[in-house]
Amino acid sequence: MIVGVPKEIKVKESRVGLVPSSVSELVRRGHEVLVETNAGQGIGATDADYEAAGAKIMPDAKSVFDGAKMIVKVKEPQPSEWVQLRPDHILFTYLHLAADAAQTKGLMESGCTAIAYETITDAAGGLPLLAPMSEVAGRLSVIEGAAHLKANAGGRGVLISGVPGTEPANVVIIGGGVVGVNAAKMAVGMGANVTILDMSLPRLRYLSDIFGASVTTRYSSASVLEEAVMKADMVVGAVLVPGASAPRLVTKDMLSKMKPGSVLVDVAIDQGGCFETSKATTHDEPTYVVDGIVHYCVANMPGSVPRTSSEALNNATLPFTLALADKGVAALDDNPHLANGLNVSDGKIRYQAVIDALGENPA
Repeated sequence: MIVGVPKEIKVKESRVGLVPSSVSELVRRGHEVLVETNAGQGIGATDADYEAAGAKIMPDAKSVFDGAKMIVKVKEPQPSEWVQLRPDHILFTYLHLAADAAQTKGLMESGCTAIAYETITDAAGGLPLLAPMSEVAGRLSVIEGAAHLKANAGGRGVLISGVPGTEPANVVIIGGGVVGVNAAKMAVGMGANVTILDMSLPRLRYLSDIFGASVTTRYSSASVLEEAVMKADMVVGAVLVPGASAPRLVTKDMLSKMKPGSVLVDVAIDQGGCFETSKATTHDEPTYVVDGIVHYCVANMPGSVPRTSSEALNNATLPFTLALADKGVAALDDNPHLANGLNVSDGKIRYQAVIDALGENPA
């Protein structure tokens, strides 16, 4: 199969769909790989590096889309890319369609087979292609939240760790999944007071086992959530419903009860966000303020560390990329976990959570 890797064009997105070592594996299996010139620039991989791995360098995105049968990306295709997709294309990337009617409609109109990283499953019921970016985003959430707690960044002027004789920041993490665990690791390591909220008692027991007295775990009822948010200096939204829109858990009314200058970091923003006042931001303009509360809602947080992110992502995606390159869409019949990644094909939505969010024919 001919596999194409266009340069990412979303604002401040420097990751790349295939790193050179992944290209080598595809070429070794007899596949041809087309890489847009400078696609790997953000991770320090030159065109010469890709050529050494066996890729053919293409002058622009159009030549990649025209020549390839499978398109491997990182972020969801942008409008200028939708129109370059064809019915014979397999698109393999993050999609997050439940919060994006326009993209969904564009993919449906293209007729392509769109397979989403974030809905592929594993035997344990996990999301193996979402996990590496969730690990990165979880850790970054606390780093960015701590930076924006500084007064010059609009925050409360609190050092996350405090110093002897002062209180450290109170960090509340909503959701105890992969994002939440990694956010907690960073927050604990930085010396914060950490509370994790979750609605699963088995998960809370697991979190208590691994963190011990370093964190407080609470069952996430509405009253407990409001109480915790009122005391927080930083709130990390780490809630995920696979393939569906995130629930809006922190309401606008709660903001008036929070400490002025507190920071909300919404890691669920790709799925629409889990704060009522969330709206997607960019690395260029990462924050905005509502009712005195700083909101950090960057939709592609791992894009700020593209080398780490691209390598971690490829470690997870490569087996599925190879399967699709080897067998095409027939690979979905062989692997039910890969089949769970199918979101759009033949002009129709194929993932129920997206249908639930947008209907079968999004406007």
